[in-house]
Amino acid sequence: MKKLPYDWLEEIINLAAEWVVVVDREGIVLFINEAYCDYLGTTQEAALGQNVRDVIENTRMHIVAKTAHAEIASIHTIKGSEMIANRHPLYIGGELVGAVGAVMFRNAADWMAYSNKVQPLIEELDYYKKRFANELKSKYSFHDLAGETEVFLQAKQLAERVSSSQSAVLLTGQSGTGKELFAHAIHGASSRCAFPFVRVNSASIPEQLLESELFGYEEGAFTGAKKGGSKGKFELAHRGTIFLDEIGDMPLAMQSKLLRVLQEKEIERVGGQETKPIDVRIIAATHRDLEAMVKEGTFREDLYYRLNVMKIDVPSLAERKKDLPLLAAVLLKKLARAFDRPQLTLSLEAKNRLLLHSWPGNIRELENILERAVNVMDGTVIRMNHLPLYLQDDPAMEQRSSTEETAIIPLKHAVQQAEKQAFKAALNRSPNKTEAARLLGIGKTKLYDKCREYGL
Repeated sequence: MKKLPYDWLEEIINLAAEWVVVVDREGIVLFINEAYCDYLGTTQEAALGQNVRDVIENTRMHIVAKTAHAEIASIHTIKGSEMIANRHPLYIGGELVGAVGAVMFRNAADWMAYSNKVQPLIEELDYYKKRFANELKSKYSFHDLAGETEVFLQAKQLAERVSSSQSAVLLTGQSGTGKELFAHAIHGASSRCAFPFVRVNSASIPEQLLESELFGYEEGAFTGAKKGGSKGKFELAHRGTIFLDEIGDMPLAMQSKLLRVLQEKEIERVGGQETKPIDVRIIAATHRDLEAMVKEGTFREDLYYRLNVMKIDVPSLAERKKDLPLLAAVLLKKLARAFDRPQLTLSLEAKNRLLLHSWPGNIRELENILERAVNVMDGTVIRMNHLPLYLQDDPAMEQRSSTEETAIIPLKHAVQQAEKQAFKAALNRSPNKTEAARLLGIGKTKLYDKCREYGL
């Protein structure tokens, strides 16, 4: 291979580092660039062949050449200015032949200018590292799953038992029952807890973006693709856990691709040609009846059995009403911290009214009711008049049959009931929420808002 000419090397050194000096093992200067000579008030001709101590004041180059101990970011005072220099032993063919030194910053001002440029980048990097770490780890443990009823304790004990396994878990239950908290707790108690916990809501991502969101994409895969491409959720979850919420809303085409990933344990980015191996544990959740969907042909049977290795049914709040006072106390502690309102409590009358409610929206509905009450109340005790109007009505109203044609209920309550029934009917007609929104003549965002409100 052709070697670079000496004058090329000298020019490269001048460009790459401002001040450079090279000495042999006796400390004799073998090379020093012009910029360094200009500062020292000498010339290359005068400096070459001289002892480095006679050329550079306070130098330690002769010491590094003897001891072979590098000195990194060392403060070096020349002409009253404190500079920062690096000194390295120089080996050729495995033999110590001397040392090379370079002044990195000529004065404190140079260092500060560099620091001022780099520090914001370091702080930004630290911010995103912390944010990334916080977003990709489990936030809840089994200790956070409050409840004492038998049906809840059975679900919790099963979840604790399967935490140490590597098998897929399918969490089923109505919306708002806390399936995501179970997923957090399972990951946090598993051997994968030190690695990412990545959440994906299959229903909230547009169908045309779901593949790239899950599996990533290569540069140029589509218009607007980032330079260098992007990792998907599965790559981010490598060696950790991926939580696929609302798996029942995943389009059939994506179900096929997901099944392949689970079988082959590898992904292929959109627009890519190579596969990447992944090691990910799957936790899926749904409020839908997947077995019925399999029979209808809207959910793949093979994917269902791949996910349904360990099935955990998370009970509804109606099935565990005895836990309501305990759950309310936990939620009120959380709200007390958020609103800076210490010792929030429920009055006996309000607690009894909540126990009579049917709770179609489950724990999510309970949290919304308590948060609303904290917003409208004075003091620290939630009373009947702080509850929503539909809870201030006669509790027997909820039990009345629709056959009572003469029964009169508040208009607001009637509208809410009719609206909820309309949403249920649309979702039963079409599990795909985009299609359900179209049937109702509303936007997808409003559909999601209403589903959260009514616990659908």
